[in-house]
Amino acid sequence: MRVPPVLNVHRRDTDNRALITLTGEIDLDSAPLVHASLERCLHDGIRAIDVDVTAVTFYDHNSLNAFLCALLHTTAAGGSLQLRDPSPALERLVALTGSGSLFLTLPDAHAGSWTPPQPFLLPQAAHWLTPALPALPGGVL
Repeated sequence: MRVPPVLNVHRRDTDNRALITLTGEIDLDSAPLVHASLERCLHDGIRAIDVDVTAVTFYDHNSLNAFLCALLHTTAAGGSLQLRDPSPALERLVALTGSGSLFLTLPDAHAGSWTPPQPFLLPQAAHWLTPALPALPGGVL
């Protein structure tokens, strides 16, 4: 019997900003928790989301999919999402998929006049969301 990986999610809000701290592994079983946590921020009116991924020990395409989906929804709601302190593994995953430009620092949702990112960014990410990211030949990330 396989023991599911553990992922802990901690959220701290300050005004219109949330810091989500993730600890553990993000994979097929735990990615829905990441997605739900980030969506909950939007539901609660948070428009600036910082995701601290310092203590995440495993990533796969499911984690990237959860982050991209949250980024699209946050941007559509007029907010920003930033990944903080990504590990070399996450940086590699983002680089391999060509999604690095999507995770550049976006304008702060507290700024007076916020302009959404250029429209070409959203369609670029959409093809990564449906269908799910394909596995790389010959192994696991």
